[in-house]
Amino acid sequence: MKRRTGQDQSITRQWRPATQAVRGGTARSEWGETSEALFLTSGYAYDCAADAAARFAGDQVGMTYSRLQNPTVEMLEARIALLEGAEACRTMATGMAAMTAVLLCQLQTGDHVVAGRAAFGSCRWLVDTLLPKFGIETTVVDARDPQAFEDAAKANTKVFFFETPANPTMDIADLSAICGIARARGITSVVDNAFATPALQRPMEFGADVTAYSATKMMDGQGRVLAGAVCGTEDFITNTLLPFTRNTGPTLSAFNAWVVLKGLETLDLRIRRQSENALKVGRFLEPRVPRILHPGLPSHPQHNLAMRQMDACGPIFAFEVEGRAQAHGLLDALQLVDISNNIGDSRSLMTHPSSTTHSGVAEDKRLEMGVTEGLLRLNVGLEDADDVIEDLDRALTAVGL
Repeated sequence: MKRRTGQDQSITRQWRPATQAVRGGTARSEWGETSEALFLTSGYAYDCAADAAARFAGDQVGMTYSRLQNPTVEMLEARIALLEGAEACRTMATGMAAMTAVLLCQLQTGDHVVAGRAAFGSCRWLVDTLLPKFGIETTVVDARDPQAFEDAAKANTKVFFFETPANPTMDIADLSAICGIARARGITSVVDNAFATPALQRPMEFGADVTAYSATKMMDGQGRVLAGAVCGTEDFITNTLLPFTRNTGPTLSAFNAWVVLKGLETLDLRIRRQSENALKVGRFLEPRVPRILHPGLPSHPQHNLAMRQMDACGPIFAFEVEGRAQAHGLLDALQLVDISNNIGDSRSLMTHPSSTTHSGVAEDKRLEMGVTEGLLRLNVGLEDADDVIEDLDRALTAVGL
């Protein structure tokens, strides 16, 4: 009896997301292992010199070097593409490697980018500092207003780049409207979907051209490894992104790819339970704090849009207290929730963005983004939500809230 070593793509693409997260992209070796094999190798051997030449020429299917191909990494890329509903995926060493590559691979001097102003601090650094160094013009707009993208677009605009939900202010961008404007003008829309993952939101269903991820977050989900991913058409991944990553080398290690593969198996279960926990915690916090930013709560100004675009609102939200001193005091009073700048972890984590993740952003830009001195970002984990609530209750009381 012949062992099944690959998958019939006509069948796997019909599987539902929860099934794809467990089985999608699996390629078994001749040993027939059930769990994905971990291939720790930097290079590959050839039967003869002619085979080596044919591989490098692209005339023979096979692997040449793990900066370009690795069996474990390719399984992860296939699985993420299936979950995303994309033709192809390319993984990278970190989320920021993915964000950097997806922009630089398609931009050159004289081009223009329109970006959402509310973004992870390093993403704002790309837009505000790195791209202009290469003569790439950038305009930052309020991504909550689709018309702002239309108004900022120019003849040389090549990319719309934005997050939804945005880090850390939880701004929600109208995917259909913004991506529709981009497509009508021949602009590539790039959506950072790290907060939601394809388990909760699939931007390509709303017209996005490219999605980018920090797979470090919910895809791994247990704070173990760093990873990034970019999804798009086969043409974009192969002819635009791959030449950049092939020659610059932001390669994802096979071990990290294997860990993320294991994380994806429980992604649907984790992110939905954490979404439920976060909503319960958010309802507790809402009457206790001056302001809460949780898309799952009716008080969020874009609650209805979030409900249309997302299956659930994820484990992350933000809230405000009265300034840095009270924010730091609250953090210091926590006993269960960890002070940490990571997100997507199965453990509850909280950080003060102004002094951590966004400390490298100029104060005026932080305030423009909505990152105030009293803003706190909370990732609600898989603990019992009541234990998290009791911890927050103690900490709030300690700082007079």
